[in-house]
Amino acid sequence: MYDTGLMIGHFEPLHLGQMRSILDAAGQAKTLHIVITVHPSPHSDFTITLQDKARWLQMACADLPFIQIHTTDKVELPLHDNFDDVTIDVPASNAKLQRLIEALNLPTDTVLFVADNHPLANSNVQEQLAMTVLTTPLLPEFDSYAIARDPIAHWTAIHPQARSEYTKTIAIVGGESSGKTTLVHKLANYYGATFALEMGRLYVATDLGGREIGLQYSDYGPIALNHAQAIREAAATATAPVTIIDTDFVTTQAFCEEYEGRTHPFVAACIDEFRLDHTIMLDNNTPWVDDGMRSLGTPDARGRFEQRLLDIFAQHEIQPYMIDAPDYDERYKQALVIIDELIYGKKA
Repeated sequence: MYDTGLMIGHFEPLHLGQMRSILDAAGQAKTLHIVITVHPSPHSDFTITLQDKARWLQMACADLPFIQIHTTDKVELPLHDNFDDVTIDVPASNAKLQRLIEALNLPTDTVLFVADNHPLANSNVQEQLAMTVLTTPLLPEFDSYAIARDPIAHWTAIHPQARSEYTKTIAIVGGESSGKTTLVHKLANYYGATFALEMGRLYVATDLGGREIGLQYSDYGPIALNHAQAIREAAATATAPVTIIDTDFVTTQAFCEEYEGRTHPFVAACIDEFRLDHTIMLDNNTPWVDDGMRSLGTPDARGRFEQRLLDIFAQHEIQPYMIDAPDYDERYKQALVIIDELIYGKKA
């Protein structure tokens, strides 16, 4: 057992193979320091910060106090598809290691952990390094390069703490009685995805006694706040690369304007600050059903509300994907085509 160990990596995304290597190293050192670096070629579809990666590892290791997490944008690590033809610049490597030793105030006998096949594990290189090198077992079923290049295809390999940054939110919106909630449940079942329910309806049930007669302007802020938390929780526990959202903040704003005659600034802020990745809008051309909580059933009212939604989307520079088929099953099939292409890269 060594007193102090060091691991360095991009961890973008953090995956199960990396976690297993961390646990192996932690079994050989009383204290393991993990240094997270900036990825030299980040995926264009995902915006991942050093702080995101630190949070993933901090949460994953929250109950392992002998593991300490650090970040740096000063030490760069090269990106390799494979290590077969990699040449190590020993003076440059020693300079990086020395910089970390000084920055973290590490003991001089700290050991460096790398994978079995890493070029630094080569005996000729080890002899020239400033630190003793130990290896963790090679895990060929987890290819960090492939996972970083296509995280959606390797979804099950991504550590649960990192999945919230790699799932894309899809909001299903539309007027009253357009089939939103039923479609949300069908899509969630199809993709095995987590979902966030419409908070306005739940709020009426829990805070207003089940009827909208008591609904007023001051309620729209809490509704939006509850929705933001529901979306956050759905993404945090994401079980698929897509997370389905029943309605959105634009819809909440549209109802506020419709019933209260004015825009709610907090809801407007939520539209911009809690930006959803994609929006599917259902045309208001299905039969209207009175369920006791709906009041916009006339053709004029339905048309007016739909236009209000489109106007608010335009104000916030959101371009929804439109589904205008009046048949519910056809709407479901069209939604699948849209999500398959946007999230999974499948062409119809």
